[in-house]
Amino acid sequence: MLTSNINFKNFRIGKIKSIKNFRNEIWFKKIKFFESLKPNYKYSYSKNQIRKIKKNKNFRLIGMGGSTLGTEAIYQFLIHKIKKKFVFINNLNPKLKNNEKKIKATNIIISKSGNTLETIVNSNLLINQRKNIFITENKKSYLKNLATDLKAEIVDHKNYIGGRYSVLSEVGMLPAEIMGLNEKKFKRLNYLINNQNFLNELIKNVSAILKFVKEKKFNSIILNYDNKSENLFKWYQQLVAESLGKKSKGILPIISTMPRDNHSLLQLYLDGPKNNFFTFFSTQNSKSDKINNKFLHKTHNYLRNKSFSKIIYAQKSATEKVFYKKKLPFRSFEVKRRNEEVLGELFCFFILETILLGRALKVNPFDQPSVELIKKETKKILFN
Repeated sequence: MLTSNINFKNFRIGKIKSIKNFRNEIWFKKIKFFESLKPNYKYSYSKNQIRKIKKNKNFRLIGMGGSTLGTEAIYQFLIHKIKKKFVFINNLNPKLKNNEKKIKATNIIISKSGNTLETIVNSNLLINQRKNIFITENKKSYLKNLATDLKAEIVDHKNYIGGRYSVLSEVGMLPAEIMGLNEKKFKRLNYLINNQNFLNELIKNVSAILKFVKEKKFNSIILNYDNKSENLFKWYQQLVAESLGKKSKGILPIISTMPRDNHSLLQLYLDGPKNNFFTFFSTQNSKSDKINNKFLHKTHNYLRNKSFSKIIYAQKSATEKVFYKKKLPFRSFEVKRRNEEVLGELFCFFILETILLGRALKVNPFDQPSVELIKKETKKILFN
């Protein structure tokens, strides 16, 4: 068990690095953005602003990468608790104007730098005169100037919080509050770092991954059995790839939708190159469709009265058993309930894991220098 909300089976390995070493590595070093993971974090927006914004029903969140991925994960994972409608504009689409312009929605435009090309282009088409909120750094930039010209609301994106680590800051929590969610319930860091079992599992987990990397297992394959967690792992994908992919090092997160990929990729995972380690992820769903016994042939009576959730769980359990027999390295998360606390714990676990891995691999988990090169080259081409 990882926490009271999450059942967890860790990788099966031998010796692990001492807890004391890891505690010194992270808990007692002041990483400023950790403040956003705590319940007493001070936002740069007010409750009055939230109450005013919440009067609207439809929202369009415009941004790229870490500016949208965390909020998309929240929206999908907790959709059963959300009454507002959100649309996410997170890529360039040549037909954007035709698809989105007619929809009446409040724009939430997010870019840490205020100069993200795709966000500038998309907001240029979708901006309106009255309903726009900007989350950007308090410095001169294209979007800051635009917001000022429009007399729009501007929320400060703290300069010490990088995009992919921003989900529990203004970037993720302002939209979450608009959705009607409780931002304080997401803030689980204090609880987790005082939970000895959580620390033990986190450290064992990081040690195992370091061992796999040393063995040239660079592919982290997520076998996701929960259709409302796809965006969570798209967030995780950026977090790991962008934080650790430096100096010819890194881990490639690959998302597999299960059980669909039983019929396409699983054969490769089982009998292909042994350069992978795996994460099983599932939730305990109490409500789901059931087999219609009326149209069930007697040859398949073992399916009688079975829910879809039970069938999916059986497939996941069977796959884990086969992985174990084949000695394929895997860990397994099983979420007991779907709420803010659980999602906050998952965000914290993956963030802490990534930072620890970055330190151990001797790469800076907070920058992305090569991506900046592409931005510069794109500008050169567009100027010609």
